[in-house]
Amino acid sequence: MDNGVMLQGFEWYLPQDGSYYKMMTERVEELKNVGFTSVWIPPVFKSTGTNDVGYGIYDMFDLGEFDQKGTVRTKYGVKSELLQMINVFHEHGLHIYADIVMNHKAGGDRQEKFIAVEVDMQDRNKEIGEPRDISGWTGFDFPGRGGKYSGFKWNFNHFNGVDYDDLTGSKGIFRIIGENKGWNLGVSYERGNYDYLMFADIDHAHPEVKSEFMNWAQWFIKETGVDGFRLDAVKHIDVAFLKEFFESVRKTAGDEFYILGEYWTNNMNWIEEFLNNTSFKVDLFDVPLHFNLHKASLEGDRYDLRKIFDNTLVSRYPNEAVTFVDNHDSQPGQGLQSWVEPWFKEVAYSLILLRSKGYPCVFYGDYYGTGEEHQYDGIKDRIDLLIHIRQNYCFGEEDDYFQESNVIGWVRKGTEDNPIKAAVVISNRVGGKIRMYIGKEFNGREFIDKLENKNKPVVIQEDGFGEFYTPSAGVSVWVPKD
Repeated sequence: MDNGVMLQGFEWYLPQDGSYYKMMTERVEELKNVGFTSVWIPPVFKSTGTNDVGYGIYDMFDLGEFDQKGTVRTKYGVKSELLQMINVFHEHGLHIYADIVMNHKAGGDRQEKFIAVEVDMQDRNKEIGEPRDISGWTGFDFPGRGGKYSGFKWNFNHFNGVDYDDLTGSKGIFRIIGENKGWNLGVSYERGNYDYLMFADIDHAHPEVKSEFMNWAQWFIKETGVDGFRLDAVKHIDVAFLKEFFESVRKTAGDEFYILGEYWTNNMNWIEEFLNNTSFKVDLFDVPLHFNLHKASLEGDRYDLRKIFDNTLVSRYPNEAVTFVDNHDSQPGQGLQSWVEPWFKEVAYSLILLRSKGYPCVFYGDYYGTGEEHQYDGIKDRIDLLIHIRQNYCFGEEDDYFQESNVIGWVRKGTEDNPIKAAVVISNRVGGKIRMYIGKEFNGREFIDKLENKNKPVVIQEDGFGEFYTPSAGVSVWVPKD
């Protein structure tokens, strides 16, 4: 994505009043003018209720059209408003990526009895006790939809695990027993086998399941016109299925259809294995970089900034890296909370927005703020300025000056078409400076801090070097004065 910027267009605590699609439609002009090129929207499908962010997925063919789970609309609105929003974004040249939840289903219509065996929470390959009859909510008939778009009905054969036995009222992880049934093998090695995550876990090796997902994807892409998928929880989904799914989707939508996966781990070896096993047909969020940013924000001047890109996706596979600072899972109050501290937010965004590698994604909560008890106002004005700098001053590769633990910098060298240059300085202590090469052709020219820190101009010396600085813990971006 050439200099593109993605917006994660939601946070966990958005209002539950069904106004989301209308609100985002009203913001499209603003987002376009700022410089965003794509928006990742939340799950648009009928979930367990209007208070569900969308990951308690019930019916993927109900986009807010049918009276199911006590409501026609989802948390975000009704289908007609969704389609209108997508159309308006397309009219303004912005791409829409839909959040797709294929790992599990929630809110079943009826209970079923089947044989299952409880497994150890920490080692899913270790059985606890003997197989026995249990009862779970694995029947999905979608009565409110009445077979429109798809007549497929789900039953326990289409799942391989649940977390509750209604017969005994016991909680745990129960692997469903049956012919050719077990945990899917092409998943994360964590906890022995990390196929099971939550709710009724889908068996992606079942031929009827695979067929239904392929049919659904064709329908959904044609029905909505979205430009890509953000796939939830891919480390819990069989890679053999994912490869088939990617091939089917691109056969329907074309090779330019964008696919982005969430593989939440700090282990680059596991990420690399996943990319290899899926033939590099998917981009991934750079979770290791997120954890580096989080750690740096906690440690302050004890953190060695030279290590900020160590063992990250963007350093090893930049073409597949979607860089981000925070998201709906890492924000305060959530299960994967790893919030980058506010003092470091602008620095963190400069590290993803002002570099040549990676496809940066801005979090709604950092941009517009977050709600409820973990309220945060966001840094919209600063992110706007960083995006402006990215798209007007940051071209070509960079020369890195990662020489001191508390002060690092780089120079964007420009291109033949855009020969302008920019110098970035980051410090996690009070001030710091770096002598960096801009070019002899800039001899005597003044560079100013485009982040408006009211710094004195830097004058480029005869040898093409400048003493670039930042006055406090933070970031300065130096560009030619004129």
